[in-house]
Amino acid sequence: MTDRREIPDFNPQGPQLVYVAVADHIAARIAAGELAAGARLPAERDLAKEYGVAYLTVRRAAGVLRERGLILTVHGKGTFVVDPLPTDEGHQQV
Repeated sequence: MTDRREIPDFNPQGPQLVYVAVADHIAARIAAGELAAGARLPAERDLAKEYGVAYLTVRRAAGVLRERGLILTVHGKGTFVVDPLPTDEGHQQV
């Protein structure tokens, strides 16, 4: 279940780079269960519209999330939350 209190408000005016703020917000949505393991993420253009940022900002944020091991992009299929999600120690859950 999703608990919106666990997901901080998106603040593109904060001290972080905007693409990092987007990545952190999506990571919080994943951690809160709003975006479940195995779920397909919305298209990058849709996320850009949702966050009010440029398409390339979302694309760069997706790169950060891939580096963190939270998402996987399958060419021609889309971008998905990894299943199983990595644990805090950096190892995947079993």
